[in-house]
Amino acid sequence: MAPAAPSTVSSPTPRSATAEPILSVNNIEVVYDDVILVLRGVSLDVPEGEVVTLLGPNGAGKTTTLKAISGLLRTENGAVTRGEIRFMGENIANMSPEQIVRKGIFQVMEGRRIVEDMTVVENLRLGAFTRRDGGSAIKRDLEMVLDYFPRLRERTGLAGYLSGGEQQMLAIGRAMMARPKLILLDEPSMGLAPLLVKEVFTIIRTLNRELGMTTLLVEQNAKMALGAASYGYIMESGKVVMDGTQSDLLGNEDVKEFYLGGGGEHRKSFKNLKSYKRRKRWL
Repeated sequence: MAPAAPSTVSSPTPRSATAEPILSVNNIEVVYDDVILVLRGVSLDVPEGEVVTLLGPNGAGKTTTLKAISGLLRTENGAVTRGEIRFMGENIANMSPEQIVRKGIFQVMEGRRIVEDMTVVENLRLGAFTRRDGGSAIKRDLEMVLDYFPRLRERTGLAGYLSGGEQQMLAIGRAMMARPKLILLDEPSMGLAPLLVKEVFTIIRTLNRELGMTTLLVEQNAKMALGAASYGYIMESGKVVMDGTQSDLLGNEDVKEFYLGGGGEHRKSFKNLKSYKRRKRWL
């Protein structure tokens, strides 16, 4: 069983001391239906072995960013029309989803997207469909996943009868079965009760700490996301408006007020929402 979460959040590793980025998104633009500009000059890095979070309100472009990385834009008539997405040094922008999965990126979709009329074990084995390392290795990984998610071991019926929290665990476990080099997690707390949210984020931290699982996490629950991540980016209106280490963002007054609910008695009106000045590092 996975160990309990630590009582305090550890200090992040300084940005300069982190590993080289396994993923670099460089000034990308995304267009839907050849006319609708959704992302405007988005840049971000994900160092190997770290959890990086992408925060922002609904409609900010967070999920579109993940779909640009995983190749799922083409299923919605979208495309990266400018910039690069480099994974392990190779430009993967506009590759097919299957090619990208085989290169080592697996996206856990918003809403879990498990196969409800298959069993837990069948769903987990489905995650290994791109692997060519033999049944014995897949069986070992299946046991490892069930050790990390012992509640799934107890569920022998169809996956559609699992609770929301168990379905999220199954979705993460299915991603692990692909042996990805990078997992993209889209809104893992969506629709879950607060206690289950804490449990899911405990699992994310544990997998990162024990397995070195590199994760790009999209989440609206900024407090939980920053508790798991070493670095974060904030998106609004299709662009990155702020980024920093865990401690930088947790200590920023604007982030406290508009994302962490820390305005207190002197909280400013949202009518006077501060406009962030976009950093022009990539221009």
